[in-house]
Amino acid sequence: MAYNISFIRDLHHVQLAMPAGGEDLARGFYGGVLGLTEVPKPEALQGRGGVWFETGAVRLHLGVEHPFAPARKAHPALRVSSLEEAKTALRAQGLEFRSEIDLPGISRIYVDDPFGNRIELLELLEG
Repeated sequence: MAYNISFIRDLHHVQLAMPAGGEDLARGFYGGVLGLTEVPKPEALQGRGGVWFETGAVRLHLGVEHPFAPARKAHPALRVSSLEEAKTALRAQGLEFRSEIDLPGISRIYVDDPFGNRIELLELLEG
């Protein structure tokens, strides 16, 4: 049976799992390395742990999961202005990344967050 899903407007946020007590590691990676800005969680959710980030149209939430298992296949894909600059920044932090097969109009790499979640960084190519 087909359903009409035209009521979907856009993607509000992506949530990734993290282990309990990993907030400082999340801040170091998502804030310090990727440059996302931490935003306060709503008061009603603050006791659950985790941390939220936003920059421009990007909203990424990390929530505590028991038991924790990293997302090794599922992942957010974050567009960067320069993949070469992103690689340089990752190397400067001592972080390893994996090259991936580029897609038409897209150059990309993968890096793992401190918890083992896969993060794709991609640059849209002109032409």
